[in-house]
Amino acid sequence: MALRLSRLVVLPFLAGGLALAGCQRPASRPPCPAGKVCLEYGNTTDPATLDPIKTTLTSEAAIVRELMEGLASNAPDGSPIPGTATSWETSADGLEWTFHLRPARWSDGVPVTAGDFVYAFRRGLDPKTAASYAYLLYVIKGAQAVNAGKAPPESLGAMAVDAHTLRLTLAHPAPYLPQLLQHQSFSPVPAHVVRRWGDAWIRPGHYVGNGPYRLVSWRLGDSLRVEKNPLYYGAAKVCVDRINFYPTQDTVSAERRVKRGELDVNNTIVSSRVAFLRQPGQMAPFVHTHPFLSNVYLAFNVPDVPALRDPRVRQAIGMAIDRAFLTGKLLRAGQIPTTAFVPPQIAGYLPSGAPHPHAYWADWPLAKRQAEARRLLALAGYGPGRPLRVQLKTANVSTSVLIAQAMQADLRDVGIDLTLRQEEGQVAYRSFEAKDFQVGLLAWIADFSDPLTYLTLMKSDTGAQNYGSYANPRFDALLNQADHEPDGARRAEILAQAEQIMLDDAYIAPLYVGVNLNLVSPRVTGWVDNAVDIHPARYLCLGPGARS
Repeated sequence: MALRLSRLVVLPFLAGGLALAGCQRPASRPPCPAGKVCLEYGNTTDPATLDPIKTTLTSEAAIVRELMEGLASNAPDGSPIPGTATSWETSADGLEWTFHLRPARWSDGVPVTAGDFVYAFRRGLDPKTAASYAYLLYVIKGAQAVNAGKAPPESLGAMAVDAHTLRLTLAHPAPYLPQLLQHQSFSPVPAHVVRRWGDAWIRPGHYVGNGPYRLVSWRLGDSLRVEKNPLYYGAAKVCVDRINFYPTQDTVSAERRVKRGELDVNNTIVSSRVAFLRQPGQMAPFVHTHPFLSNVYLAFNVPDVPALRDPRVRQAIGMAIDRAFLTGKLLRAGQIPTTAFVPPQIAGYLPSGAPHPHAYWADWPLAKRQAEARRLLALAGYGPGRPLRVQLKTANVSTSVLIAQAMQADLRDVGIDLTLRQEEGQVAYRSFEAKDFQVGLLAWIADFSDPLTYLTLMKSDTGAQNYGSYANPRFDALLNQADHEPDGARRAEILAQAEQIMLDDAYIAPLYVGVNLNLVSPRVTGWVDNAVDIHPARYLCLGPGARS
């Protein structure tokens, strides 16, 4: 997703989304072999894994989509197009999907078969795999029972009819399935390689993919290199021969490297610098911003923090934050304040002019919200003699720290003592999954353009990515009802009702809808700004000066 596809980001993706930390790179551009095109790509953080079902970060997804291709792939604008499947058809009731696969090969020459997809889905749902994104596969019939260890893998509604025909039986109609199939968790995996190497299959020298690039080297904290896969069916149309992905924790340093020509792309910008960079004589041609299907929010660890079990405390924290200041004074790149979780521009939701879910206090002026926050805290037993003390965990990157400090001041004004704990991005993300936090600053990037990419995150059976362990049977029941509602307008109403219930329970406090921020050299061609911030390298090329 966090495509996002999915995608979780620890700020900044600005981040989502986690856009995380890495290490600072030396100021040089490696030589490109004669006659080749090489792309130097700043990618925020080292990947923790390249196993498609285990990746969760936007920085990981950016690499995996170059190494692996699912049934559906991404067009230059991020929309779904046929990938390994050339076509598919759906039964009248929307429950049975039949995919016809092209004669593709893995990067070691072994044919890609429908059985590789079945193997990948069963493996992803195996409880021993411990995949955070396993819940996305629940759209397949029997997936949830398999993931819970209550049914054998063979019961999953995924069948290889023959080597080039895959049939998926769904748990409920899902017209958004082609968008979902773009996500890396629906990638095939090479069964013959995983069986041989086990978890070590993701290492250079072992890794086998079916995408436009193949893994060459991976030096933690330094760089990860991929090169064009000559066995990819579309290799003749792929312009860039080699990509070096670099962790770029220091966003301003990465900005300078882009300006010097050492990097061709950096997938984040310090948000508050966008206006400056667009000034004459700066980097205006490099700056790319676009409305983004993303939401930056606070998550409350309700079960483990006694003070946060009181909904009045959670509401007080949420209403005391000056979102207009965060977006208008600190970030200044087009972010939109919000108290809703689902971004308004997402497909399959309420019409733009209709009232959308929001906090009951969303339209109150800040002074009124602060007064009400003090009143709620007093009712919960907190005040000048007994201040509420909570800790906010965030990644140790500039934008997230800036936001955290602003919120610290806001909450101090209503009598809340908010302390900050910064961790390296990968560490912070693992802490959130392990529930090792009190309040967390996070962001979520849509895995696909449908409200479920946000709302499913809050289902009681989602697992680790339901960071605050939200559980409300009414919310779950409404999402299940929406899954079986054939009328699109009625389905949107049901989902909106569910979102409102979740917002009223205040296990999260949405802050703002983001924008995607990229620095792209004018030499790079084929880059298309889009709402999901997906830019497959197979469509990119470099202009004059790119070839050695």
